[in-house]
Amino acid sequence: MRAARLTVKEIQRKTTVGLYGDGGGLWLQITKAGVKSWLFRFMIKGKAYGMGLGPLHSVTLAQARHKAANARRQLVEGINPLEERRRLQAQQAVTQARSMSFETCSAQYIAAHRAAWKNAKHAEQWSSTLETYVHPIIGKLAVADVDTALIVKVLAQRDSKGQAFWEAKAETASRVRGRIEAILGWATTSGFRSGDNPARWKGNLENLLANISKRSRVKNHPSLPWQHVDAFMASLSGREGISARAVEFAILTACRSNEVRGARWSEIDLQAKLWTIPSARMKAGREHEVPLSDAALDLLQRLNISSELVFPGIQNQVLSDMSLTQVIRRMVKDGQAWVDREGRTVTVHGFRSTFRMWAAEATNYPREVAEHALAHQLPDAVERAYQRGTQFAKRIELMRDWGVVCTKGQRG
Repeated sequence: MRAARLTVKEIQRKTTVGLYGDGGGLWLQITKAGVKSWLFRFMIKGKAYGMGLGPLHSVTLAQARHKAANARRQLVEGINPLEERRRLQAQQAVTQARSMSFETCSAQYIAAHRAAWKNAKHAEQWSSTLETYVHPIIGKLAVADVDTALIVKVLAQRDSKGQAFWEAKAETASRVRGRIEAILGWATTSGFRSGDNPARWKGNLENLLANISKRSRVKNHPSLPWQHVDAFMASLSGREGISARAVEFAILTACRSNEVRGARWSEIDLQAKLWTIPSARMKAGREHEVPLSDAALDLLQRLNISSELVFPGIQNQVLSDMSLTQVIRRMVKDGQAWVDREGRTVTVHGFRSTFRMWAAEATNYPREVAEHALAHQLPDAVERAYQRGTQFAKRIELMRDWGVVCTKGQRG
């Protein structure tokens, strides 16, 4: 005679720890914590198994009986219901993983790496470029389905003027490709896709995008927008150390790092307000005269240096280029986001671009005056010969005005 089966009221009344059978291998389990759940117990080749069917608050008596009946049918067919459930769960996990969209993977990648990035603008740049150029094309697609053809479609997309992204905005497109490659690499490691990375450049995209001139992707140095140079200089002026003063002087004179680091007092005429850099230390191999603004002169007069070098390093050696770079990096590390329009940390050399953009956007000085100030070689030999003798007076005014712009924040 079959034992009496459980009833709903009986299940609700029971509170004692133990197992209460419903028949056919189905049991109500009550733990010491008072939790009630369903358990299906069965034997295969003399080995006992137990498979949980869910807690009572989620699985009713009728549902538990239905699950137990399915498990018994599997046993009749020679299938271990516990192993079959694990197999189906693993299969479902793989299916869900492979259906993970590229957009979701992008968000998870940024979240995973945000803590390692130095400033919030870096993460913003990642998000904005992906949302602008990538997600409209492949964002909703399963990351497992992203292939080389789709990557090319992203990079070759055309704007309203009919210009290809890879050609019209080569620098940004190159960064976008690298970001896609990083996200797809993360997705592969996370098990969301498999195979080679279709965004890889070497041996892959370089063959399909070989018509793009490498000259169109000239590396530029991250430069601070000129509207923020006074705030940067005000912050920099509070920094101690000869390297910080060298960075200040480089910005005020719009000169290269190596020209400033190698500067000697014998090259500087304080009375004439002139710094003459010998040809041996100039990139173009020609002597370069730099008019010194009041701000630059004031800096030099405050140095109190007895060395032959204006900015001596340890043991009166020439400062390393990295020593100037570290000044800006420490400023960023201290929470100051000195970055360019693309979220990259600015460089000392980038301030030459800052100076050039200021001269072009905020002044009426001729292009040749700013180019001479940067010691750039003008393209036409006749023009170079003529401008050399006529533009120095304007360069004095240009550097004076630049010094005023740079020190506006300190005066304020």
